[in-house]
Amino acid sequence: MVLPQEIIAKKCAGQTLSEIDIGLFVDGLMSSNFNDAQVGAMAMAIFLQGLNKQETVYLTNAMMKSGKVLSWGKVKNTDGLLLNGPILDKHSTGGVGDKVSFMLAAIIAACGGYVPMISGRGLGHTGGTADKLESIAGFNVQPKLEQFQRIVADLGMAIISQTPELAPADRRLYAIRDVTATVASIPLITASILSKKLAAGLDVLVMDIKVGNGALMTELDQARALAKNITTVANNAGVNTQAIITDMNQVLGNTAGNALEINETVKYLTGKLREPRLHKVVVSLAKAMLINSQLAADEKSAFFQIDRALASGKAAEIFAKMISALGGPNDLLEKPWRSMNKAEVIIDVLAPCHGYINTMNTRDIGLSVVSLGGGRTSNDQIIDHSVGFDCILPIGTKVNKGDVLARVHASSKLNAELASQQYIKALVFSDVSVPEAKVIYRF
Repeated sequence: MVLPQEIIAKKCAGQTLSEIDIGLFVDGLMSSNFNDAQVGAMAMAIFLQGLNKQETVYLTNAMMKSGKVLSWGKVKNTDGLLLNGPILDKHSTGGVGDKVSFMLAAIIAACGGYVPMISGRGLGHTGGTADKLESIAGFNVQPKLEQFQRIVADLGMAIISQTPELAPADRRLYAIRDVTATVASIPLITASILSKKLAAGLDVLVMDIKVGNGALMTELDQARALAKNITTVANNAGVNTQAIITDMNQVLGNTAGNALEINETVKYLTGKLREPRLHKVVVSLAKAMLINSQLAADEKSAFFQIDRALASGKAAEIFAKMISALGGPNDLLEKPWRSMNKAEVIIDVLAPCHGYINTMNTRDIGLSVVSLGGGRTSNDQIIDHSVGFDCILPIGTKVNKGDVLARVHASSKLNAELASQQYIKALVFSDVSVPEAKVIYRF
């Protein structure tokens, strides 16, 4: 019998772990044969010594197989028909104002793909897709997996929260990483993301690797390293995977906050407002998903399909049906605020001077949303879905003193005024115009 401390000592010494070693570790996560102290020690050993590509593949596969792995071959829709398209998904490493998943899944479904998206909750300064959906009255983010698969088969998409049935070993490992300062490990990030995504039974995965002052990876070299690691491991695990690096040096779109981002999603899908940077990210990811799944032959064909899905209203219709199928209202597109709470207080954030918006500390804006009550610092925290910012001006905008930079949505006037001050402190102004900020980076 191999003891936990022997495996830990092996990695502490910088040795390569075998598939059996890693399998015993993951089994120990499930059976508690590795106690919390030993899991923390193992996480720290990996954090300091790293894992090679093969070790990361072993860890990813073992955590994926620790729970249920979805199969789509025999899934039928309500008409009794089998799925007739590829299973696709996208994962973002997280940021502020990132509501891409909603638009993207609806577009891909409208183009003939099937998107079973299992999303996370926000923690720290980043927002969570599941939290945004819970802004909508009645929406159930944790249906039974059978219902989830049936909705995907019927509509082409469904977005739910992480479930205990998929990659449960990762749930315990991540919780301990979170309190042992071992989150920022590329092999552990890779295995954590992919174990959950691969358990969804995907054919194609596109990774949105965020980089910038509002992202987990603040430097481009870090983002490229993570992108390379994830794509190598995922492709070795048998899933066609591409990574695209996108900017998170400013809020994505013009809102940050749960209900406000759902409202922006409705505006985007119905054509009332498509903030250019957000649209560019959505289109870039959608093109990659369509081409990699062979739903489109090339970029020109992919763009045509994306444009048609939006212009025809089909993407919006599919999104609305998904909301209704999971317990939400049937009129979200027409009356989004009928089923979402509005903040008690809304005030303007006014420019303190003339000039151009030069830089934005995106992380601080995300933390301001958290301080308003719109995010959480612990997993059990109840959040206020109504708060946040909207009407956010992008970097490069010329303003005069007193112009509106954004609006704060808060539960009280005091909270709104504090958030307004925090928002202004997060911006730097200059006397001269700044170059147009990048959106997509070369990988």
